[in-house]
Amino acid sequence: MTERIREFLRDRRERGIDEGPVLIVDLDVVRDNYTAFAKSLPDTRVFYAVKANPAPEVLSLLAGLGSCFDTASVAEIEMALAAGATPDRISYGNTIKKERDIARAFALGIRLYAVDCAAEVEKVARAAPGARVFCRILSDCVGAEWPLSRKFGCEPAMAVDVLEHALRLGLEPYGVSFHVGSQQRNQHAWDRALASAASVFKECGERGMNLSMVNLGGGFPTKYLKNVPTVKTYGNAIFKALRKHFGNRIPETIIEPGRGMVGNAGIIETEVVLVSKKSEEDDVRWVYLDIGKFGGLAETMDESIRYPIRTPRDGDAMAPCVLAGPTCDSADVLYEKTPYPLPVSLEIGDRLLIEGTGAYTTTYSAVAFNGFEPLKSYHI
Repeated sequence: MTERIREFLRDRRERGIDEGPVLIVDLDVVRDNYTAFAKSLPDTRVFYAVKANPAPEVLSLLAGLGSCFDTASVAEIEMALAAGATPDRISYGNTIKKERDIARAFALGIRLYAVDCAAEVEKVARAAPGARVFCRILSDCVGAEWPLSRKFGCEPAMAVDVLEHALRLGLEPYGVSFHVGSQQRNQHAWDRALASAASVFKECGERGMNLSMVNLGGGFPTKYLKNVPTVKTYGNAIFKALRKHFGNRIPETIIEPGRGMVGNAGIIETEVVLVSKKSEEDDVRWVYLDIGKFGGLAETMDESIRYPIRTPRDGDAMAPCVLAGPTCDSADVLYEKTPYPLPVSLEIGDRLLIEGTGAYTTTYSAVAFNGFEPLKSYHI
């Protein structure tokens, strides 16, 4: 926890502010993270994944630092523009787009679009004539704590056909993208994906298409309970893989950090609502918080992301417990398969701090499930 967040919470307590769970994001940490990416991958453009945390304060800061933006909808495009980004610094990176949304993006000046099939190419050709397109290819996501499904991307061999189709329809086949999985702790995961990307470049070249760009995607982790490699370590591994697979003809590259940009900048303060057991003989307590899966902690689904949790009673004897949210829904359980160790002395009303929550929390928070308000946030 940074001193700025500590002072913010101290001031709230002194003023008697009690408004339920709240996320606090330290923008100085976001600034430091952007600087680390820019220095570690100096020849790579940074396209911040807006979906991770689209707060105006975050977007304005990053726009001022020179960041580009990866967007998934027209609404996110408009957010990036409002924050000060120019259209040439924005990509429409969602491979699933309504044709009218492509047309709206094109009218806003967006000229870079993701595709992964012929039908999507045809929509872009009709609604955004002459635009640049890059084709997303599938990646195995081995080593990721939040592996991705096969929803996005196509096999590398098919990508060549997709890009050739784009050329026939008057679009510019610009490059290839992939995603090695969210919270990817294995810096060598990019090596396998770049091998596939290089094969697409080679086949496209043989068909008369000279691709220019590789989108290295996101996946850069933030620290939760386990240590993660530094951004510099990832940068070195990626550059080594680029040289291995592309030799001296290294293409333009972009990255799309989301979690790695804002995850460690945020902390959620939450309150213990109830501590109970299911029987007198039960050794495992149930601890209910005023935030759960529907309040912003959706990434605890399948217990994929295990957040660090601080309590005012750290140092006391610990015991495993099941952690759950406050809603009237039996799915609102955070950690049960692997109970979470918390102090035995924990009491109703105690305030806990959930660290590493700057990404994918406010955007996953339900609007009014059970009448609970969406997760409030402050960016300081």
